[in-house]
Amino acid sequence: MIEYVVRRILSGLIVLFLLSTFLFFVMRAVPGDVVRLQLADAGSVTDERMAEMEAELGLDRPALAQYASWLGGVVRGDLGDSLWERRPVTEMIIERFPVTFELAFLSIVVAVGLGIVTGVASAIRRGTVTDDGLRVASVLGLSVPNFFLALLMITSASVWFNWVAPLSYRRPWDDLGVNLQQMAMPAIALGVSVAAAIARLTRSSMLEVLGSDYIRTVRAKGASSRLVNYKHALRNSLIPILTLIGLQFGALLGGTVILESIFGLPGVGSMIFRAVEQRDYPVIQAGAILYGTIFVAVNIAVDITYGLIDPRIRRS
Repeated sequence: MIEYVVRRILSGLIVLFLLSTFLFFVMRAVPGDVVRLQLADAGSVTDERMAEMEAELGLDRPALAQYASWLGGVVRGDLGDSLWERRPVTEMIIERFPVTFELAFLSIVVAVGLGIVTGVASAIRRGTVTDDGLRVASVLGLSVPNFFLALLMITSASVWFNWVAPLSYRRPWDDLGVNLQQMAMPAIALGVSVAAAIARLTRSSMLEVLGSDYIRTVRAKGASSRLVNYKHALRNSLIPILTLIGLQFGALLGGTVILESIFGLPGVGSMIFRAVEQRDYPVIQAGAILYGTIFVAVNIAVDITYGLIDPRIRRS
């Protein structure tokens, strides 16, 4: 197991290296110039001033030299400084990451709870009106973009219930009630599509297990339907579901980029969204490394969990 984890970590580091390298050069090929944007805000765009600011920001060097300098800093744990705020990117991420993590965590709780319950109910009631309705709801959940659902929820809450979530973000340890009001709609909007995917996979996995020989043997021994469905069938259906949850958690983190901007949450997602507009390269690259690291770590954790759920799984 230890050897397997080490191999996965090494492969994850390779993925992060390729991702950061690709993003480093692609972002510099995107139309737009951080120097021009900053000088445009200041109202003075001259060739002399542009050259001066490029030298100040270190953008006057060849791209390969900039990349080598940036990569060396990453190896030392230095993600660089923001080109706009002129302060360490690591400090900015530490300030904002708790907001993003809370949103992703609440979203995965919504997705797992709603998805597994819906999938199990649909599998148990296969071929009934309930099953048909839940399958239609799952397709709708997959079809509606989370940002559209978020806007629909904001509009419905304000028009029908005359309610708007508090605008000034409050941390959960400062005011839990206000914090949950602010997080409820984005967490639901972000979790619905993932819940739909989990529900569909849970249903198909449950149906496959329920049709197996050992389930018929358990039923023949007089076990109750509740015991068969939840202890035997659901537990043995969890491995593909866990894989999906691990993959979707990375997608949830990426999905916060748009929703944090819509709901005005001061998380890493909104920071990256603004950084893309401002061509703040160090912030964009640090965000990609952060999300990639979490994605790799979650997938390793999911693989390790396989052995806890199914002892038959062994790795050399």
